[in-house]
Amino acid sequence: MKAVNHYVVIDKIKETEKKVGGLIITEDTNTDVRYCKAKIISVGDLVQNVSDGDTIWYDKHAGYGIEYDNNYYFVIKASDIVLVD
Repeated sequence: MKAVNHYVVIDKIKETEKKVGGLIITEDTNTDVRYCKAKIISVGDLVQNVSDGDTIWYDKHAGYGIEYDNNYYFVIKASDIVLVD
């Protein structure tokens, strides 16, 4: 699988549950966080400054899901990446 143009294929990294004041905060209940962490699977030929295998933070409302070889990935635009870890 190879991304094209300005697209990036990513695999979301699940955040672990946290306990805050006796409450369990999961990824679904933590609505204050706008950005999510992911690992890059493939970058398009027009994308600069990131490469396969990099860990990134991206806008959680960006992109769409795609199933490939029984795995579920997300495709986002390079402009949705906010930082490289």
